[in-house]
Parts: sequence; structure tokens; C-alpha cells
Amino acid sequence: MKRQLILENGTVFVGKAFGSEREQMGEVVFNTGMTGYQEILSDPSYCSQIVTLTYPLIGNYGINRDDFESIKPSINGLIVKEAAKYPSNWRNEESIDELLKALDIPGLEGIDTRKLTRMIREHGVLKGKLCSMDVNVDEVVRELKGTPLIENQVSMVSTKESYNSPGRGFRVVLVDFGMKKGILRELNNRNCDVVVVPYNTTCEEILRLNPDGIMLSNGPGDPVSVPEAIEMLKELLGKKPIFGICLGHQLLALACGAKTTKLKFGHRGSNHPVKELITGKIDITAQNHGYTVEESSIKDTRLTITHISVNDGTVEGIEHLDYPAFSVQYHPEASPGPEDANDLFERFMNLMEKNIEAKTLARG
Repeated sequence: MKRQLILENGTVFVGKAFGSEREQMGEVVFNTGMTGYQEILSDPSYCSQIVTLTYPLIGNYGINRDDFESIKPSINGLIVKEAAKYPSNWRNEESIDELLKALDIPGLEGIDTRKLTRMIREHGVLKGKLCSMDVNVDEVVRELKGTPLIENQVSMVSTKESYNSPGRGFRVVLVDFGMKKGILRELNNRNCDVVVVPYNTTCEEILRLNPDGIMLSNGPGDPVSVPEAIEMLKELLGKKPIFGICLGHQLLALACGAKTTKLKFGHRGSNHPVKELITGKIDITAQNHGYTVEESSIKDTRLTITHISVNDGTVEGIEHLDYPAFSVQYHPEASPGPEDANDLFERFMNLMEKNIEAKTLARG
């Protein structure tokens, strides 16, 4: 059965349908990763987006129970050059087509994904709709132009209730803005006692949990659309060590007085080089974001830039000059991607330990 992708600029791509028969609209983005499609389609940071994978064959090692980054994927659609019909891997449990059917997510294969990617790189991300062949293209284009992108993605993917992932080490409050499972796993691997809380949890509620540190997760959308989190962080600064990842990084920057801006087509892939300024070390990182912290806005804050993108010079890491707080734009937990930056979790552990030691000394 044929299916088409209609873009808001009037471009139409016709291919073959797989997955759900549902028609769906969303912001069309691309990811350059060669592997990790299961983690990508289950990453909550893609909430409401239609994801194009640039690697030509997707689904060749199938779907397994272990590689999901969320229980319920929230992407609006998946576009590939070719979806493997007969996956082969010892962990394989079902095909990508079977998964998308079960999750009611539409897929499109057989189009020129290189052409679509070049178009997004040239013009920026575009709204699009996956739909049947019998729709009126002009009407769909008008619908796309007249429909604003949703702004409440974080509320859609954040946990509704707090829950505990027990450990006997440091207590970490993990604020869930659209958390990938990999972040929680890294904290659990270090024996942390993790309490996962909703995005709109207040500073007072967090401090009542008596944490040793605060972790700010990744998540979807524009960071300025989460004002309650920005206000919460303003109150938390200086009270506990803070480590932010991706959206958590942007929210920390906003809470400290910096600004964010939307990138033309974002950074989405597992091979993005990032430079640590103090050492000159280059890490190859996993990234998934459409916004960035404005470098020029940092100078009027108590923040300093610690990492930059080798590709385009954008801000990739910051730390506070007065308080134990730092953040990175990329994903040190990978999932998928390289684990070059995994030692940032150790840095967070050290911050919590030093903070406890300082308080012990202060008490006498």
C-alpha cells in the first residue's frame, strides 16, 4: 500500500506504508545514526516528531525487549529508505513493522531519504504529514501551515507520579522531563537511591526528599515552554549539586539568566564531536536536540562554557562559577551511541561527595 509524506512547503514524497495505517502530522527531523533505531524511536525527546533515519537499511537486527528508552514511544512517525522484512539477530523478537503496528505509529519507506535530509538541512525543519494517497495535497499543505506545533510535549512524556528506584548510595532526585531509561540505569549502576519526580515538582517538594544531588533529564520541545522548571531551578541553585543533560542543560542555563534559541535543523545522531575547553579532549557523543544555549548570553551570567561542538561551535557544556552545578547538551549515557562522556556521571558522584564532606566540616 502506498503512502505519502506531504511537507508544508508543498513537497510530496511517495513511498510504501508500513506500521500503523494512522495518518499523523509532526515536525520532520532526521537522525544520522547507523544503529540504535530502537532507542531512537523510543526516546521521549522525539515526542510529536516524524523521524527520518538517514542510514539506508533499518530494522535488520530486529526489535528486542532490552533496548527501549521508554515504555511507550511518543514519536508521530518513522521514515526510512528500507525497512528490513526478515531481521536476523539472536535477541530479535519482532520486526520494526510489527512493533509500529502494535504501537499505532505510521511508517514510510522507499522514498529518497537523502533528498529529504538535504531539504531539511537547507530550509530547516518542516512540518509534515504522513497520509494516504487519496487526500488533497493543497488542503493538507494549508492544514500544515495553519497548525502550530504543540508546546506541551514535556507534560505529555513526564511521569505523572513520583517513584523510587532503590539503592544504598547517594540519594538523587531525577527530574523527568522526558527521561531516557539509560540515565536512570547509569545512576542505578552507581548504587544511587533514585527518586524520579514529575517535571513540575517544586523546589520545596524536592528538598523534602533530602537528596544528595539533583539530576535534570533530557526531554522534548522548547525549554522556555517549561517555566515551572526554570523557577524551580532558580530556587534550587546552591542548595544541592545539580547535573543537567540535554533539555536539563538548557533549563539550567535559562535559570541562570542565559538564553536559548532554535537551531536550523538540530543535532541528532551518534557521532557528534565535542571539545572540552580546559583539556582540549574530543569526545564523540550522542545528541538529540533542536535548541541550543546562546553563547553571547552566557557573558552576563555566573556560568562558564566548558564544552563546544566541533562541527558548528555551539555551546555543549556549562558550569556554575559559584555553585556545584553543571550540564551538557549531549547524552553521556549514550543509548544509542558512544560512551566517551560516561565519566560525567563520576563527576556528579564526586560533586555530591564533596558537598556532603563540606557540610560535615561546617557542622564541626
